[in-house]
Amino acid sequence: MRVVLLGATGFVGHHVLPRLSADGHECLALSRYLMSCRDLSIIPRVELRQTDVYDPEKLAGAFSGADAVINMVGILNESGRRGKGFHKAHVELAERVIEACRSAGVSRLVQVSALNAGRGRSHYLRSKGQAEERIRQATDIDSSILQPSVIFGAGDSFFIRFAGLLRLAPMLPLACPDARMQPVWVGDVAAVVAACLSDDSTIGETLVLVGPRAYSLRELVEFTAHTIGRKARIVGLPDALSRLQGWLMDWVPGKPFSTDNYLSLQTDNTSDENCLPRFGIRPRSIESVVPGYLRTSPRQQRLATFRQRAHQ
Repeated sequence: MRVVLLGATGFVGHHVLPRLSADGHECLALSRYLMSCRDLSIIPRVELRQTDVYDPEKLAGAFSGADAVINMVGILNESGRRGKGFHKAHVELAERVIEACRSAGVSRLVQVSALNAGRGRSHYLRSKGQAEERIRQATDIDSSILQPSVIFGAGDSFFIRFAGLLRLAPMLPLACPDARMQPVWVGDVAAVVAACLSDDSTIGETLVLVGPRAYSLRELVEFTAHTIGRKARIVGLPDALSRLQGWLMDWVPGKPFSTDNYLSLQTDNTSDENCLPRFGIRPRSIESVVPGYLRTSPRQQRLATFRQRAHQ
Protein backbone atom coordinates (compact mmCIF):
# COMPACT_ATOMS: atom_id res chain seq x y z
CA MET A 1 0.00 0.00 0.00
CA ARG A 2 1.24 3.51 -0.82
CA VAL A 3 0.71 5.84 2.16
CA VAL A 4 1.20 9.60 2.36
CA LEU A 5 1.87 10.98 5.83
CA LEU A 6 1.58 14.51 7.20
CA GLY A 7 3.30 15.22 10.50
CA ALA A 8 5.46 12.12 10.08
CA THR A 9 8.64 14.03 10.93
CA GLY A 10 7.47 14.67 14.50
CA PHE A 11 7.72 12.49 17.60
CA VAL A 12 4.85 10.12 16.77
CA GLY A 13 5.84 9.94 13.12
CA HIS A 14 9.34 8.80 14.06
CA HIS A 15 7.69 5.67 15.45
CA VAL A 16 4.91 5.27 12.88
CA LEU A 17 7.17 5.33 9.82
CA PRO A 18 9.38 2.40 10.91
CA ARG A 19 6.24 0.42 11.75
CA LEU A 20 4.66 1.02 8.34
CA SER A 21 7.94 0.26 6.60
CA ALA A 22 8.24 -3.04 8.50
CA ASP A 23 4.71 -3.89 7.32
CA GLY A 24 5.81 -3.41 3.71
CA HIS A 25 4.07 -0.11 2.97
CA GLU A 26 5.59 2.48 0.62
CA CYS A 27 5.58 5.74 2.55
CA LEU A 28 5.81 9.36 1.42
CA ALA A 29 6.44 11.74 4.33
CA LEU A 30 5.69 15.39 3.62
CA SER A 31 7.59 18.11 5.47
CA ARG A 32 8.30 21.82 5.20
CA TYR A 33 11.87 21.38 6.48
CA LEU A 34 13.70 18.29 5.20
CA MET A 35 17.00 19.25 6.86
CA SER A 36 15.45 18.62 10.28
CA CYS A 37 14.41 15.02 9.52
CA ARG A 38 17.14 13.52 7.36
CA ASP A 39 17.48 10.65 9.84
CA LEU A 40 14.19 9.26 8.53
CA SER A 41 15.71 8.68 5.11
CA ILE A 42 17.51 5.56 6.38
CA ILE A 43 14.20 3.76 6.86
CA PRO A 44 13.46 1.39 3.95
CA ARG A 45 10.53 2.27 1.66
CA VAL A 46 10.34 5.84 3.03
CA GLU A 47 10.54 8.90 0.76
CA LEU A 48 10.82 12.41 2.18
CA ARG A 49 9.44 15.34 0.22
CA GLN A 50 9.55 19.02 1.03
CA THR A 51 6.28 20.77 0.19
CA ASP A 52 3.77 23.33 1.38
CA VAL A 53 0.96 21.20 2.79
CA TYR A 54 -1.38 24.21 2.75
CA ASP A 55 -1.09 24.53 -1.03
CA PRO A 56 -4.10 22.61 -2.47
CA GLU A 57 -2.40 21.78 -5.78
CA LYS A 58 0.86 20.61 -4.22
CA LEU A 59 -1.00 18.55 -1.64
CA ALA A 60 -3.22 16.90 -4.25
CA GLY A 61 -0.13 16.19 -6.34
CA ALA A 62 1.56 14.50 -3.38
CA PHE A 63 -1.58 12.41 -2.78
CA SER A 64 -1.73 11.25 -6.41
CA GLY A 65 -1.46 7.46 -6.62
CA ALA A 66 -1.77 6.98 -2.86
CA ASP A 67 -3.98 4.34 -1.26
CA ALA A 68 -4.26 6.12 2.10
CA VAL A 69 -3.36 9.32 3.92
CA ILE A 70 -2.37 9.64 7.58
CA ASN A 71 -2.57 13.08 9.22
CA MET A 72 -0.59 13.40 12.45
CA VAL A 73 -0.06 17.16 12.44
CA GLY A 74 -0.63 18.77 15.82
CA ILE A 75 0.70 21.67 17.89
CA LEU A 76 0.50 22.16 21.64
CA ASN A 77 1.06 25.91 21.51
CA GLU A 78 0.82 28.73 19.00
CA SER A 79 2.82 31.90 18.53
CA GLY A 80 -0.19 34.09 19.31
CA ARG A 81 -2.99 33.86 21.86
CA ARG A 82 -6.24 33.99 19.85
CA GLY A 83 -6.34 30.47 18.49
CA LYS A 84 -5.40 31.28 14.89
CA GLY A 85 -2.35 29.02 14.96
CA PHE A 86 -4.37 26.11 16.32
CA HIS A 87 -7.10 26.68 13.74
CA LYS A 88 -4.60 26.68 10.88
CA ALA A 89 -2.66 23.60 12.01
CA HIS A 90 -5.69 21.54 12.98
CA VAL A 91 -8.86 22.72 11.24
CA GLU A 92 -7.61 24.41 8.08
CA LEU A 93 -5.15 21.62 7.36
CA ALA A 94 -7.84 18.97 7.85
CA GLU A 95 -9.96 20.82 5.29
CA ARG A 96 -7.01 20.90 2.87
CA VAL A 97 -6.42 17.18 3.38
CA ILE A 98 -10.05 16.34 2.63
CA GLU A 99 -10.00 18.47 -0.53
CA ALA A 100 -6.73 16.91 -1.68
CA CYS A 101 -8.04 13.40 -1.03
CA ARG A 102 -11.03 14.15 -3.25
CA SER A 103 -8.89 15.69 -5.99
CA ALA A 104 -6.45 12.76 -5.98
CA GLY A 105 -9.10 10.07 -5.62
CA VAL A 106 -7.86 8.87 -2.22
CA SER A 107 -10.70 7.48 -0.10
CA ARG A 108 -8.84 6.28 3.03
CA LEU A 109 -7.84 8.71 5.79
CA VAL A 110 -6.48 8.09 9.28
CA GLN A 111 -6.54 11.14 11.56
CA VAL A 112 -4.49 11.20 14.77
CA SER A 113 -6.43 13.57 17.01
CA ALA A 114 -6.49 13.89 20.80
CA LEU A 115 -8.48 12.55 23.73
CA ASN A 116 -11.30 14.95 24.68
CA ALA A 117 -11.14 16.70 21.31
CA GLY A 118 -13.97 19.22 21.15
CA ARG A 119 -14.33 19.44 24.93
CA GLY A 120 -13.13 22.04 27.38
CA ARG A 121 -12.21 25.67 26.78
CA SER A 122 -8.73 25.50 25.27
CA HIS A 123 -8.06 26.41 21.64
CA TYR A 124 -6.11 23.16 21.38
CA LEU A 125 -9.03 20.89 22.28
CA ARG A 126 -11.62 22.98 20.46
CA SER A 127 -9.66 23.04 17.21
CA LYS A 128 -8.95 19.30 17.44
CA GLY A 129 -12.68 18.73 17.80
CA GLN A 130 -13.49 21.00 14.87
CA ALA A 131 -11.03 19.09 12.70
CA GLU A 132 -12.75 15.83 13.65
CA GLU A 133 -16.12 17.27 12.71
CA ARG A 134 -14.84 18.32 9.29
CA ILE A 135 -13.63 14.78 8.70
CA ARG A 136 -16.85 13.14 9.89
CA GLN A 137 -18.85 15.42 7.61
CA ALA A 138 -16.83 14.21 4.61
CA THR A 139 -18.95 11.10 4.12
CA ASP A 140 -17.22 10.27 0.83
CA ILE A 141 -13.96 9.68 2.74
CA ASP A 142 -13.40 6.41 4.62
CA SER A 143 -11.90 7.84 7.78
CA SER A 144 -10.73 6.57 11.14
CA ILE A 145 -10.05 8.97 14.01
CA LEU A 146 -7.63 8.12 16.80
CA GLN A 147 -7.89 9.88 20.16
CA PRO A 148 -4.78 9.17 22.25
CA SER A 149 -4.10 10.54 25.71
CA VAL A 150 -0.66 12.05 26.42
CA ILE A 151 1.78 10.01 24.33
CA PHE A 152 5.08 8.94 25.85
CA GLY A 153 8.15 7.14 24.56
CA ALA A 154 11.74 7.73 23.44
CA GLY A 155 11.93 11.29 22.12
CA ASP A 156 8.73 12.52 23.81
CA SER A 157 8.21 16.11 24.97
CA PHE A 158 6.59 15.17 28.28
CA PHE A 159 8.81 13.06 30.51
CA ILE A 160 12.01 14.29 28.84
CA ARG A 161 11.00 17.92 29.35
CA PHE A 162 10.19 17.42 33.03
CA ALA A 163 13.41 15.46 33.51
CA GLY A 164 15.34 18.40 32.09
CA LEU A 165 13.61 20.84 34.42
CA LEU A 166 14.17 18.61 37.46
CA ARG A 167 17.88 18.30 36.67
CA LEU A 168 18.22 22.09 36.61
CA ALA A 169 16.31 23.16 39.70
CA PRO A 170 16.04 21.87 43.29
CA MET A 171 12.42 23.08 43.40
CA LEU A 172 9.75 22.87 40.70
CA PRO A 173 6.57 24.99 40.92
CA LEU A 174 3.97 22.79 39.22
CA ALA A 175 0.80 24.24 37.72
CA CYS A 176 -2.39 22.15 37.84
CA PRO A 177 -0.82 19.37 39.98
CA ASP A 178 -4.12 17.50 40.31
CA ALA A 179 -4.83 17.35 36.56
CA ARG A 180 -5.46 13.74 35.52
CA MET A 181 -4.05 11.93 32.50
CA GLN A 182 -3.60 8.37 31.26
CA PRO A 183 -0.36 8.26 29.23
CA VAL A 184 -0.25 5.86 26.28
CA TRP A 185 2.95 4.43 24.78
CA VAL A 186 3.85 5.68 21.32
CA GLY A 187 4.53 2.13 20.16
CA ASP A 188 0.94 1.17 20.96
CA VAL A 189 -0.36 4.21 19.08
CA ALA A 190 1.83 3.38 16.06
CA ALA A 191 0.50 -0.19 16.08
CA VAL A 192 -3.11 1.06 15.88
CA VAL A 193 -2.26 3.51 13.09
CA ALA A 194 -0.80 0.62 11.11
CA ALA A 195 -3.70 -1.69 11.94
CA CYS A 196 -6.28 0.83 10.68
CA LEU A 197 -4.81 0.63 7.17
CA SER A 198 -5.76 -3.03 6.86
CA ASP A 199 -8.83 -3.14 9.10
CA ASP A 200 -11.92 -1.83 7.33
CA SER A 201 -13.97 -2.28 10.49
CA THR A 202 -12.32 0.90 11.82
CA ILE A 203 -13.81 3.03 9.03
CA GLY A 204 -16.13 5.65 10.48
CA GLU A 205 -14.98 4.96 14.03
CA THR A 206 -13.35 7.08 16.73
CA LEU A 207 -10.77 5.02 18.62
CA VAL A 208 -9.79 6.02 22.16
CA LEU A 209 -6.21 5.06 23.06
CA VAL A 210 -5.06 5.28 26.69
CA GLY A 211 -2.57 3.59 28.97
CA PRO A 212 -3.36 1.07 31.71
CA ARG A 213 -3.56 3.59 34.55
CA ALA A 214 -4.49 7.21 35.26
CA TYR A 215 -2.20 9.53 37.23
CA SER A 216 -2.24 13.07 38.52
CA LEU A 217 0.30 15.42 36.99
CA ARG A 218 2.07 15.59 40.34
CA GLU A 219 2.39 11.78 40.42
CA LEU A 220 3.90 11.78 36.93
CA VAL A 221 6.45 14.46 37.82
CA GLU A 222 7.32 12.65 41.06
CA PHE A 223 7.77 9.45 39.06
CA THR A 224 10.10 11.33 36.71
CA ALA A 225 12.17 12.68 39.61
CA HIS A 226 12.46 9.22 41.15
CA THR A 227 13.42 7.68 37.82
CA ILE A 228 16.33 10.07 37.25
CA GLY A 229 17.40 10.00 40.90
CA ARG A 230 16.53 13.60 41.76
CA LYS A 231 15.15 14.75 45.11
CA ALA A 232 13.73 18.00 43.82
CA ARG A 233 10.90 19.56 45.79
CA ILE A 234 7.72 19.69 43.73
CA VAL A 235 5.42 22.51 44.81
CA GLY A 236 1.88 22.20 43.54
CA LEU A 237 0.40 25.60 42.70
CA PRO A 238 -3.20 26.53 43.55
CA ASP A 239 -5.52 27.37 40.70
CA ALA A 240 -4.95 31.13 40.74
CA LEU A 241 -1.18 30.76 40.62
CA SER A 242 -1.44 28.05 37.96
CA ARG A 243 -3.41 30.41 35.77
CA LEU A 244 -0.91 33.19 36.49
CA GLN A 245 2.00 30.93 35.54
CA GLY A 246 0.29 30.17 32.25
CA TRP A 247 -0.22 33.88 31.54
CA LEU A 248 3.41 34.71 32.34
CA MET A 249 4.70 31.85 30.19
CA ASP A 250 2.60 33.14 27.29
CA TRP A 251 5.32 35.77 26.85
CA VAL A 252 8.30 33.40 27.13
CA PRO A 253 9.88 32.35 23.80
CA GLY A 254 8.97 28.74 23.02
CA LYS A 255 6.09 28.76 25.55
CA PRO A 256 7.13 25.93 27.89
CA PHE A 257 3.65 26.44 29.41
CA SER A 258 0.75 28.67 28.40
CA THR A 259 -2.74 29.82 29.24
CA ASP A 260 -4.04 27.39 26.64
CA ASN A 261 -2.13 24.52 28.30
CA TYR A 262 -3.69 25.56 31.60
CA LEU A 263 -7.16 25.45 30.05
CA SER A 264 -6.50 22.02 28.51
CA LEU A 265 -5.47 20.68 31.92
CA GLN A 266 -8.87 21.64 33.36
CA THR A 267 -10.32 18.65 31.48
CA ASP A 268 -9.15 15.25 32.72
CA ASN A 269 -7.25 13.42 29.99
CA THR A 270 -8.53 9.98 31.00
CA SER A 271 -11.08 7.46 29.76
CA ASP A 272 -12.83 4.29 30.94
CA GLU A 273 -12.89 3.25 27.28
CA ASN A 274 -9.76 1.87 25.61
CA CYS A 275 -9.58 0.44 22.08
CA LEU A 276 -6.07 -1.02 22.39
CA PRO A 277 -7.25 -4.50 23.54
CA ARG A 278 -9.45 -4.65 20.43
CA PHE A 279 -6.24 -4.88 18.39
CA GLY A 280 -4.70 -7.47 20.66
CA ILE A 281 -2.54 -4.85 22.36
CA ARG A 282 -1.85 -4.96 26.08
CA PRO A 283 -1.17 -1.29 26.96
CA ARG A 284 2.38 -0.63 28.08
CA SER A 285 2.84 1.23 31.36
CA ILE A 286 5.13 4.18 32.01
CA GLU A 287 6.94 2.07 34.61
CA SER A 288 7.93 -0.51 31.97
CA VAL A 289 9.12 1.98 29.34
CA VAL A 290 10.14 5.39 30.67
CA PRO A 291 13.16 4.35 32.80
CA GLY A 292 14.72 2.82 29.70
CA TYR A 293 15.11 6.21 28.03
CA LEU A 294 15.20 8.67 30.95
CA ARG A 295 18.15 7.00 32.65
CA THR A 296 20.38 7.30 29.61
CA SER A 297 22.25 10.39 28.44
CA PRO A 298 20.84 12.41 25.53
CA ARG A 299 23.63 11.06 23.31
CA GLN A 300 22.82 7.47 24.30
CA GLN A 301 19.13 8.16 23.65
CA ARG A 302 19.92 9.34 20.10
CA LEU A 303 22.10 6.29 19.45
CA ALA A 304 19.45 3.91 20.82
CA THR A 305 16.78 5.52 18.67
CA PHE A 306 19.04 5.29 15.60
CA ARG A 307 19.75 1.61 16.24
CA GLN A 308 16.03 0.89 16.70
CA ARG A 309 15.13 2.54 13.39
CA ALA A 310 17.98 0.85 11.55
CA HIS A 311 16.91 -2.53 12.93
CA GLN A 312 13.29 -1.97 11.95
